[in-house]
Formats: sequence, C-alpha cells, structure tokens
Amino acid sequence: MSDTKKHKMKSAKKMRDLMTTYYIDALSASQNNKQVAWITSGGPVEPLLAMDIIPVYPENHAAMIGASKMGDDLCMKAEEMGYSSDLCSYARADISCSVVKGGPIGGLPKPDMLICCNNICGTVLKWYEVQARFYNVPLFILDTPMCHTHYHPETATYVRAQIDEYILFLEQMTKRKFDHEKLMQVGRLSIEGQLLWQKVLNTTRHKPSPMSAFDAFFFLALIVTLRGTRVAVDFYKELNREMEERIQKGIGIVPNEKYRLLWDNLPVWYQLKWLSNTFSDHGACLVADTYTSAWCGTIKYIDKDNFLDSMAEAHTRIYLNIGVDQMAEQVLDMIKFYDVDGFVMHSNRSCKPYSFGQMDIMKIVRDKTGIPVLMIEADMLDSRNFSQSQVETRIDAFMEIIKQRKA
Repeated sequence: MSDTKKHKMKSAKKMRDLMTTYYIDALSASQNNKQVAWITSGGPVEPLLAMDIIPVYPENHAAMIGASKMGDDLCMKAEEMGYSSDLCSYARADISCSVVKGGPIGGLPKPDMLICCNNICGTVLKWYEVQARFYNVPLFILDTPMCHTHYHPETATYVRAQIDEYILFLEQMTKRKFDHEKLMQVGRLSIEGQLLWQKVLNTTRHKPSPMSAFDAFFFLALIVTLRGTRVAVDFYKELNREMEERIQKGIGIVPNEKYRLLWDNLPVWYQLKWLSNTFSDHGACLVADTYTSAWCGTIKYIDKDNFLDSMAEAHTRIYLNIGVDQMAEQVLDMIKFYDVDGFVMHSNRSCKPYSFGQMDIMKIVRDKTGIPVLMIEADMLDSRNFSQSQVETRIDAFMEIIKQRKA
C-alpha cells in the first residue's frame, strides 16, 4: 500500500454516497408528496423529522459551494442584485443561488417553509426573510437570547414557550397532529449521533492523530443534515471503527506528525487542501477545532426523557450564543484535552459573531497557556478576501516559533 493511500480515509466515499442520496431525496420531495423545510444549522431539526418533513440546510449547501470554488461568482451575482459585499458570503451565495439555480447541485429544492433560529447570528433573520419573500412561504423564527453568563429561568421559560409555538406551526403546515412518540425516537437517535460524533472527534487525542480538523470539516455534514436519523448513527459507528483501526495500526493522517494545532472559526472552504498540505509540510496536524465540536458541545444539557425542555436549553447555550469568557474556557479545555502546541484563529470576514471576540480569546489563551497563536484573515466562502502569499508567510513564521519552542 502506498503512503498516500495508507493515510486516506476509507469512510469518505460512503459519506459522499449518503449525501448524494440525501440531496436526491430532497430534490425529489414534491414528487413523493413530502414537504421540505429550509432550516438554519443551529436550528431544532428533530421536530421536523418527527413530522416526516425533509430538512435542508442552506449553510451546508453554501459550504459545498465554497469547496467547489463556486463562491466568488455567486457572491458577485448577489452584489449585482444590490446586496453589500460586507454581507455574510453564505447568505449572498444562497440568495443568488435561488435566482440563478447555481451551485454544485443546481440549487436547492423549493422550500414549503423556513425555520430560522438566531442562536448562530442575527444575519439569518434577514437572510431567511428574503428567502421567505422570494419563495412566498411561511417563516418561523425561534429567538434564543444571548447567554452571556448563565442560562436564566426566564430564558428557559421564554425559549421553551417558542418550542410549543414551533410545534403548532408544524401542525398547521402539515395539517397533522404532532407525533410526540416519534419525536422521542428521533431525539434518542439525535443524542446517540451526537455522542458518536464526539467520540470520533475525541480520537484525535491519540498521537499520531488518525484524522485532522480538515477531515472533521468533511465528516461533519451528516451530524448537521441527518442528525436524528439511523443513517447518521450507523455511519458514525462505522467511522469510529475506522478511527480505532487507524489508531491500532499507528496510522496518522499527517505523516511524521510533530506538532499539534487547534483551529478556531469556520473553515476556509475553497483552500482546505492547500491549508492542509501547508501545515502538513511542517509536520503539523490540526487535531481539533471549535467549529465541528459545536454540534455535540451542548449534549450535556440534553435529557432523553425530557427532550423538549432540554432541547430549548441546548439550542440556547451553543458555542456562538455564549459570552467570550465561556468561549475562552472551552478553548482552554480543548488545548489541554488535545495537548496542542499552537492555536490557529481564522478571522472570518463573513462571520462576525465568531470573529468579534477573537482578540480577547487570543489574549486569554496566551496569558493562560503561553502557546503561540496565529491569526489568519480570510472569508469562509469568498476567495477575494484571501491572500495565499500573506497567509503562507504567516504560517511559516508561526511554525518556526513552535519549532523553536519544541526544540
């Protein structure tokens, strides 16, 4: 077996096949008398599955657009429509994609409804309002107050009441009573899937790491799009087996791993391969990231026997909806758990909630750990905001500091 083949992930093809099937089902939903709901990535998907509604995620589709290097063209089309270049590139790409039917799969299926939860950012509110007008379909908004310090009883009451409104909305849209028994089944599968995903991420604690954050960015798709299904549970069981096999055989994703890094913020989708190779050339593996762990980071708040109440808390206390001090605590925990030598922060032009507090987090990390921190300026989708030569120079200098510290 060649060195290149040895380090590749066998589960990647299965993942692509599952995602292809998922999008075919979504695109053919109307032919099968099924409804489609577009939902934000941080939104509560389990009630949709309980009502046999197919969830579709414009953000996940936008990531595919970025990875396919189609983001610039779609963002420019949105700007020609009058949208500012300062607007989130996911939103720009999605809005223009609906008009021109662009992207790697020729656009998403027409939604029957839109579900928007603002626990990830405020932009989604206006973004989904635009799409609700374009498609002339109802929009449900779930408002989750910011948890700067604590999850207060008033917040719990407020968000939990909206869950009931959400269920009523789905009953009106489907003209069927909500299936609470099926929700419990979906909820248990959702919890199991999240625990399995966390288990996958935890395998990178091993040295050498069996996968990198770049692999996690890819394998994340199922816990987003198919969370709450048997398909996701079965896949992550299989992926965990592959991880354990790689660990037993001493197979690391980065040949001759010497340095371990933590990534912050969304991926730079159109430069994944280049960034992966650049760090790998230095013997560095990005063993973990704050982004992919967000889909299992609130599992501790979920109670399988009281799913609706606990779901309200879990969706309110996700990584982007808490205070900077709490975010920094999670970063410090990850630095210790994964035993990393450096911290790479993507200052993402598009994602303000993720990027605004990074300077504070950087200072806390430096003060508490002393490890080197690198700030990369880019955009998750729009490559016009990326300078490869500048980023390469910063990575080289950053890695030189780490090498000197480890010498």
